[in-house]
Amino acid sequence: MASSPRIDPSIAAHIDRLATAVAKDPRSKEFLPLADEYIKVDMWQEAAAVLEDGLKAYPGFVTAMATLGRVYDQLAQPVKAKAILEEVVKQRPDNLRAHRILAKLYNSEGNADMALQSCMAILNANPYDEEALSIKRSITGAPEEVPPSKRDKKRTAPEAKVETENLATAAEPFAIAPPEPMPETVPPPSLEPPVIKHAATIARLEAWLRTIQAQRVH
Repeated sequence: MASSPRIDPSIAAHIDRLATAVAKDPRSKEFLPLADEYIKVDMWQEAAAVLEDGLKAYPGFVTAMATLGRVYDQLAQPVKAKAILEEVVKQRPDNLRAHRILAKLYNSEGNADMALQSCMAILNANPYDEEALSIKRSITGAPEEVPPSKRDKKRTAPEAKVETENLATAAEPFAIAPPEPMPETVPPPSLEPPVIKHAATIARLEAWLRTIQAQRVH
């Protein structure tokens, strides 16, 4: 099988090495990598045979069980696929690969409740998983849930700016008022004698001064 002409020679050589290791030691865990290599080249029957033999030596090996469930699904054996994948999710409720196949199988047989249960297990981890959302919509008729786009993210920037401006406006009544400017300095009063404007007063002063000067002479 591994030497089939449809397989790349390097891949065929790798498969031969793994197959030889498993043949020498039936308890070798190389059976899982060997099954993975068979799956890569669409050799599903060979993968199923290897996994079934490996699980006889390692029953309860969840990773191998989940892989075998996928192989059974690809081989159009839904009863086998569902049985082994149900055992997988009992042991590992967070195994999304098993839930993905189970959701499809349950939906195809009309088991809406179980299909939704598997869908929700996936959507709890990734709310925008397209395959799970598609199955959920087909059952419930719920509207499509679309993740926020980059445009939506950009649209939030002006809104944030407006909110910031509103906060600034609301805070204005509580702002501290700037200090009032200092009053201009008032110049000191002039020391010069006031100008006497009335002629009569000037005449009296001049007469008084002449009297004093005459007294000094005598």
